[in-house]
Amino acid sequence: MDERQALDGFAAIAQETRLRIIRLLVTAGADGMAAGAITAALAGASAPRVSFHLNHLENAGLVQSRREGRSIIYSAVFPALSDLVAFLMHDCCAGHCEVCDRAIALFARCTGRPQQVEAAPDIVCEEA
Repeated sequence: MDERQALDGFAAIAQETRLRIIRLLVTAGADGMAAGAITAALAGASAPRVSFHLNHLENAGLVQSRREGRSIIYSAVFPALSDLVAFLMHDCCAGHCEVCDRAIALFARCTGRPQQVEAAPDIVCEEA
């Protein structure tokens, strides 16, 4: 991920409704949520307003949509979200921190589907 992509991604979630939508979709996992269910979960939000924000998130590459019958289902794009986190952590501890390396590797494996993850060892990041 380059700086421009990171800026676009962070700009897309730097708004209350869009951040709430992303958090809903992360919780929903790879199955996603119907647009109507997202609107219902955002108390007080109108369907056109939610649609506007979903389009913004989709244009930023953070969510994707698919049609199922008459519904449009939105899902988080987990690799894009993990790339944002990895972008922030890339130079953690001047590049010498096992905690950051493990976190980046874990985020890179995220597909939105539940996975068996081994327990993290207790690692303390100390400056070199």
